[in-house]
Parts: sequence; C-alpha cells; structure tokens
Amino acid sequence: MEGRAAAMISRNFKNVLVVSVGFLFLFTAYGGLQSLQSSLNAEQGMGVASLSVIYASIIVSSMFLPPIMIKNLGCKWTIVAGMACYVSYSFGNLYPGWYTLMPTSVILGLGGSPLWSAKCTYLTIAGNTQAAKDGKKGSDVINQYFGIFFFIFQSSAVWGNLMSSLIFGQDTSIASIPEEQLQSCGAADCGLNISVNGTSTRPAQTLVWTLVGCYIGVGVLAMIIVAVFLDNIDREQSSQFRGNREPFCQTFLATFRLLKDWRLLTLIPLTMYSGFEQSFLSGEYTKNYVTCALGIHYVGFVMMCFGASNSLCSFLFGRLARYTGRAGLFFIAAVANFACIIALMFWRPHPDDLWVFFVFPALWGMADAIWQTQTNSLYGILFPREKEAAFANYRMWESLGFVIAFAYSTFICLEYKLYILLAVLLLTTITYPIVEYHEHKHPTLPIEEGSYLTHNMKTIEKDESKIVCQTAM
Repeated sequence: MEGRAAAMISRNFKNVLVVSVGFLFLFTAYGGLQSLQSSLNAEQGMGVASLSVIYASIIVSSMFLPPIMIKNLGCKWTIVAGMACYVSYSFGNLYPGWYTLMPTSVILGLGGSPLWSAKCTYLTIAGNTQAAKDGKKGSDVINQYFGIFFFIFQSSAVWGNLMSSLIFGQDTSIASIPEEQLQSCGAADCGLNISVNGTSTRPAQTLVWTLVGCYIGVGVLAMIIVAVFLDNIDREQSSQFRGNREPFCQTFLATFRLLKDWRLLTLIPLTMYSGFEQSFLSGEYTKNYVTCALGIHYVGFVMMCFGASNSLCSFLFGRLARYTGRAGLFFIAAVANFACIIALMFWRPHPDDLWVFFVFPALWGMADAIWQTQTNSLYGILFPREKEAAFANYRMWESLGFVIAFAYSTFICLEYKLYILLAVLLLTTITYPIVEYHEHKHPTLPIEEGSYLTHNMKTIEKDESKIVCQTAM
C-alpha cells in the first residue's frame, strides 16, 4: 500500500512538472512576443491591436469552448490543441501585417481559454487526488501545485525576454536616446507617440526572423513534451461524457449558469484587475518607460527581472499560503501595486537611473505572483464541482481586463491609464474581502474523492473528511 501511495505521489508530481515545463516553453515564445508588440509592431498601433484581438477572442471562446473541449478531449489533448493555437501566432509574426497578425490573433484567442481552463482543471484534479491519498486538505495541495506551476511557468518571462535582448542587442544601428525624447517619457507626456529607439527604426529584419524562428521552435517543443509525457488522468470522465453527451445548449450555457453564484460576480473586479495589471506592464511600461528612455533592446532585460521575481515569489507564496492565508497575501500584492502606481505617476525615467527600471518590474512580479497563484487556487476551491465553467469564467473576465486596457492603449494618455488601474485596484480591495469572509465563515462543502480518481484506479473508499476545500484567512 505504501509503494502504491509513493507511486501515486511521484505520478501526480511528475504530471505537475510536465504541465509546468510545457507552459514554460510555450510562453517563452508568447511572453517574449507580447512584451515586444507595443514597440516592435508600433505602426498604426498594430501590435497592441493584435493583443486586444487575442483577448477579445479569449472572451468569446470562454463562453462555450472550455467545457466542450475538456469533456470531449480531456485535459491533456485540450492543452495540446491550445498550444498549437499559440504557435500559430508566432508564425504570424514572421511577416507582421494586418492580414497575418489579426487572423493568428483570433486563432490564439480561441485556443487560449480552453488551454488555461484545462490546465487549471488538471492541477485541481491532481491536487485533490493527492490530498485524498495523503489525508491532507485539498486546498493546501492545490495551493502547492499552483505554486510549483507558476514558479516554473513565470520563469518563461526570463528566457523569452533574454532571447529577445541578446538577439536585438546584435543590431548595429542602436543609437543613444536624444534628450528631447527623454522629456516625453513616463507620465510627464501623453505617451501616445513613442519611437522604437533613438533612430525610430525597427531592429534589422533578419534579427526579427531569427527571434521569431526560435520562438516557433520552443513552441513546437512544448506541444511534443505534453503530448508524449503527460498522463491522461481524466480519460474515463471524458469517455463517459462522450457516451452520454449533454445537450449542446446545456454545455454552452455552463459558463453563464455559474454567474448566478454571487461569489463569482463579486470576484469579477479581482479577476479583471489581473488583466489590467499584466497588460499595463507588458504594454505601457515597456513602451513609455523602457523603450522610450533606454531603447527596445532593453525591454527583454527589464522583463527578465519581472519574470525572475514572479517565478520565485510564485513558488514561495504557494507554500506560504497555508500559514498566512490568502487574504494576507492579497493585501501584500495590493500594497505593492498601489505603491508602484503612485511612484510611476511622478517618476521621470532617465538612463542615468538604470537600476530604477528594474525595481518596478521586480515589485510588479512579486504582486503578480500573488494575483496569479492565489486567484487560480481560489477559483478551484470555491467551485470544485464546476471546475471547467469556473476557470472559463476566470479566463473570460481576466481577458476582458486585457481587452479594455489594450483597446484604450492608443487613445488615452498614460496618466489616465494609471488612474484607471488604481481605480480597479481599489474596487478589488473592497469586493474580494466579502468573498473571503464568507468562505471563512461558511467553507465550501468538501468534494467526493471519487470524482478525482485517475483512469487506472478502480475503487477507493470515499472519505470526505480528508478533503476540505478552504484556505484560512
């Protein structure tokens, strides 16, 4: 029995590592491209427009695709299919234009929500299964698994941006930033017309092709890793669903039916803020602060700092959550973001203050690590019986935050963007504690262990007392 339990532990942990490494490679490519869009494809706002289309498509796909794909294909093959959609966007960046970026942005968006919903569902199933075997709280193991995932996943920002900075750093046309342009950097100026670097030119096209080619390669490698090494832990559930198909309308409306739950509605500001804060750093900070004052070749180095901080803090906070509770961590994230937003309103970026360019993404990465790990975990804990629909809602509302932020990126001044970000943050600090307090007083009913059996386990005695889907405040 001990040997079987040990095998169970190693298999679940191995699956978490496979998913994490797969996402690491995939988002090494996509994260690098996203950080560069506002600077590299700045003509007519094409790069930012493509990002807005991506997240608008994710909203559409969140409405119906995740439950359908996960229940028909299972989590594993939904992840593989979603990864293929992301790789298509890299191909679109080989020859960036409205006719290449927009279609591939739509494809990526349609695959984005099923990909993330399947990942969250997979980790929740693995976490609950492991908790049942070890006699631990389901929430503790889920928190740990999400912490491990985001520790590995968030380091993709390091490698993807390192690739871009090293490759673009070979450009011989790099020039110093003129003093006149430095006067327009940051919130001092409206920030709607920032040149790519001092000479207002893109990096050499051969360097762009080299970078995008590398991104395509690591994206394909991610698909191979997941397809070959990830266990299909919900195979039986998928087979049973295909044998007893629910009406399409019922599956289609699963995401919206969950909106009847007041807890989900109350979490919308928190979920949307995740989209706002990520889009600000990748779209506004990289363009109006880094590219404007240092040049596009510095974007990768600065975002590496964000990725390293995010990765380390994700692992740390995933383990600390059982001792501090979610509320304490969310408070730390809110204070960090609040301080950064206020400072960015008054800071005037200059190359002489090089170290300051790295402080902001480091603090932002720490805060984002909390928003990502704890919000994902919270959704899995609050809605254990509607996992697919819950995580689809998470992606839908987070993506709406991305869409709104990227949509107004080329229309309103940077100062007002900071005010909007601050307003959403303050609203989040009001609404989230309501849900947390209710969960503390009325814990979500434990789920049945049998719901999370892997396909090669026949029968396990049910013991609901071993799973408690709650994290202390």
